[in-house]
Amino acid sequence: MGIEDASMRNGRALSDQWADSVVVRPRTTEQHITVHKRLVLGFAISILTLIIVTAIAITLSVSFERCAAESSGALAANGSSNSKWKQSRDGNISHRDTEDGQQPWRNLRLPATLRPRHYDLRLSVNMENFSFSGEVNIEFECVNSTKLIVLHTDRLEVEKVLVFSDSKKAGVMRIQRRFHYQPKQVFVIALHREMKPLRTYKINITFHANTEHELLGFFRSSYTLNGERRFLAVTQFSPTHARKAFPCFDEPIYKATFRVSLKHESSYQSLSNMPVESSTSEEDGWVTNHFSRTPRMSTYYLAWAVCNFTYREAVTVNGVVIRLYARPDAIQSGSGDYALHITKRLLQFYQDYFKVKYSLPKLDLLAVPKHPYAAMENWGLSVFVEQKILLDPDVSSFSYQMELTMVVVHEICHQWFGDLVTPVWWEDVWLKEGFAHYFEYIGTDFLFPKWNMEKQRFLTDVLHEVMLLDGLASSHPISQEVFEATDIDRVFDWIAYKKGAALIRMLANVMGQTLFQRGLNDYLMTHMYGNAARDDLWNKFSEAMHREGKDINITQVMDRWTLQMGYPVVTISKNDSLDNSVTISQEHFVYDTDAKIQNPELFNKSFQWQIPLTFAVGNSSHISTETIMWVANKTETHRVGHMGGETWLLGNINQTGYFRVNYDLHNWRLLIQQLMSNPKIISVGNRAGLIDDVFNLARAGYLPQNVPLQMISYLSQESEFLPWHAASRALYQLDKLLDRTEDHSLFSDYVLRQVEPKYHKLGWPSTSPDGSFMQPAYQAEELQREVIMLACSFGSKHCHRQAVSLISDWISSNKNRIPPNVRDIVYCTGVSLMDEDVWEFIWMKFHSSTAISEKKVLLEALTCSGNVFLLNRLLNLSLTSDLVPDQDVIDVIIHVGRNPLGRHLAWRYFREKWDILNSRYGEALFMNSKLISGVTEFLNTEAELNELKEFILTSGGESAPAFARAVEIVQANVKWHILFQQHFYRWLRKAPDG
Repeated sequence: MGIEDASMRNGRALSDQWADSVVVRPRTTEQHITVHKRLVLGFAISILTLIIVTAIAITLSVSFERCAAESSGALAANGSSNSKWKQSRDGNISHRDTEDGQQPWRNLRLPATLRPRHYDLRLSVNMENFSFSGEVNIEFECVNSTKLIVLHTDRLEVEKVLVFSDSKKAGVMRIQRRFHYQPKQVFVIALHREMKPLRTYKINITFHANTEHELLGFFRSSYTLNGERRFLAVTQFSPTHARKAFPCFDEPIYKATFRVSLKHESSYQSLSNMPVESSTSEEDGWVTNHFSRTPRMSTYYLAWAVCNFTYREAVTVNGVVIRLYARPDAIQSGSGDYALHITKRLLQFYQDYFKVKYSLPKLDLLAVPKHPYAAMENWGLSVFVEQKILLDPDVSSFSYQMELTMVVVHEICHQWFGDLVTPVWWEDVWLKEGFAHYFEYIGTDFLFPKWNMEKQRFLTDVLHEVMLLDGLASSHPISQEVFEATDIDRVFDWIAYKKGAALIRMLANVMGQTLFQRGLNDYLMTHMYGNAARDDLWNKFSEAMHREGKDINITQVMDRWTLQMGYPVVTISKNDSLDNSVTISQEHFVYDTDAKIQNPELFNKSFQWQIPLTFAVGNSSHISTETIMWVANKTETHRVGHMGGETWLLGNINQTGYFRVNYDLHNWRLLIQQLMSNPKIISVGNRAGLIDDVFNLARAGYLPQNVPLQMISYLSQESEFLPWHAASRALYQLDKLLDRTEDHSLFSDYVLRQVEPKYHKLGWPSTSPDGSFMQPAYQAEELQREVIMLACSFGSKHCHRQAVSLISDWISSNKNRIPPNVRDIVYCTGVSLMDEDVWEFIWMKFHSSTAISEKKVLLEALTCSGNVFLLNRLLNLSLTSDLVPDQDVIDVIIHVGRNPLGRHLAWRYFREKWDILNSRYGEALFMNSKLISGVTEFLNTEAELNELKEFILTSGGESAPAFARAVEIVQANVKWHILFQQHFYRWLRKAPDG
């Protein structure tokens, strides 16, 4: 009720009460005089009250309109009659437009008064002038009485709005006014009368907009075919960009069905989530495709595309049609065949694993030249950037094939975790991203069992990597609150993806495979076509455990891991007593231990976890069966069986837990001795885990710097890929920390002494008599590649000569005989050692190559040059040339920064071009954060730290969290040099030559 209406009624009420009193009582003259005085006084009070209340109403409405004007400018009219009404008004918005004096359009979340049921969306897409127009009819239910319709729009020009009632009084509802409130990207419609609960209504909105060049919403892209530039338009709605393409209730919880129609020139084809139901040809040479109705789904999974691609097709045993769409030349060459083949197998795998059928009649895979992410799992129309789905087996390395495989596995998993069951809100985005990332390894193991991804590569590529990030004081819980719209993009980081996957893996190992699958099935069946929160998942897991008589409260256990940042370091120490007991303690692991002093508000919390610690004891010839103990207190004492003087302890068997393990120095020495004498007593996963833990514990100051260096001295006896991979990751980190110090050769020579025996033993990939490359087993091939990379990186002259020879042969013969699996190593080494002509040769090959994977390897090789002029030229070309995809621009800058000669160059270039880079990637914060982290992570001088801090003061903007992490990492680098560099080099000077 508006103030203006209330004040008028109050005025009439006072007059009526006074008039009634006059009529009832006869009065004397004095009484009449008294009455007249009262009359005058009553009129005066009434008028004064009216003036005061009216003034207040006008003041409030003017103030309110000022806010609305700031957000949206002019207020649009509703048809011709409303246009006249608008012109006759002063533009003020009164409290009649609010809900009980509130302004719900100012909130982050939409008001919960309405619930959409169905969208009928019709679009006309003009590929000549890059524009589109549309009409959307939204059927919605009123949950609570309201006069307001608040929904999302962004960058749309709304033309006409009509609201219809489906109640007994059906017809057009009168609109009081409508306006756009840009700060929250919402469109507000205020009606004259309330909508009633449990009734359905419809809103019709016509609009138009441009297909944007930036890679969000409904955007355009292009490619070249036979010298002709061709265009396409495609959507990217996650997380909050559907509102850029049509008015909608753009939050995950507002699921509805959709029916999409796309009109465009007949020379193009259109795709959407569902198959084409019917098609209509227009007289003007245009065509309209009408797509089938979707299941209930969130707005950000709706998708469509207009392109002139061709496709390859496969059909599953259940009749699901799978098509891969791409550039005609890519389809003709068969570059999409591999992804199409594994997708067919994966759909069946996930159906069998989850025991829930795939819900749609078709699944399209669309390969586009540009995309803000590797891929997007739109239901029935998954979109991939070309580099992550097109594979040329003749030139693609195994590592490229593996990466592509895992991207496809990830996106297909999302058809269940994300599309079918969607997180209620963005704070639990890890519920879909963590599962999809975990199943990258489970699904890939199904496709290629010998790769052994979950038990091996998961450790180095997920667990070890995310623990680096989560060990920072600037980390955050995996479930993080979202207070502003800008926070939504920030939840899509490696904590959500990789920590989510690591926690799911830990829980799967605690529950056992059978109960884990049962819990997942219950979760999916209960919440299909709906939304779920983390407690819904925990409850299903707890129920599965309880049915088997296992009394574990999953919620109580997992809340500690999801609602607290970071992870613990568990320290296991032998006691001097004779009762075979050990003391086990836990504390929050942080690389910068001073952070606990500098930030007491953050670290005065009692960080504590319920830890499923698996444990074994061993000696030179035997290791015990693992046992599990739950560690819930800061310090506990446990008996572990018989322990002699030479018995060592080993925690976190196969690294299934999300924590680090530290030991007393005597136990570390025993473990190193075991690795030197007989490493196979300890599992491959634990050998890799020991290497990762020891380097990071030393980095954080928990151990002396020489302990990790002593541990890697066993590597010449290591015959498995995974420990070598863990070691190389740790050694490259150290190398970037030291590569600009005077004594760097001490470190590189020491590493080379550990690597060369294995390098000479394994050699280089062989060729068969017909010139083809002989393919060894996966593990052997990856081990050989890892050792060659280490040898070339740390200065092996033999490795350098071999790389130069292979490059020279390619240049002279114009035939590339370099094995695909080591091409990146050879290209980079050749460019770094040879003259400018080699750089120009690689640049020419980058331009002429049509293989996506080969182009990426060639481009990154150019960043290895020792010529600063060429590096600077590459940076400028990558940002201005259409030949370099957006994702590769970021990789070029990062790789130049990893080159010791290019580090400061990349850092300076990043600062100079920040405005351009931020405008291009600013909304895609995942890419922006990757860029900031990659450019700054190896800065390690006081001068660079001060430059970073100064730059942030003027340019932090929306990327403040990424910059905060960058400052912490660079501070830690500087601090390491101050505290540990001298000790580190002192030990190396005394280290044995072997």
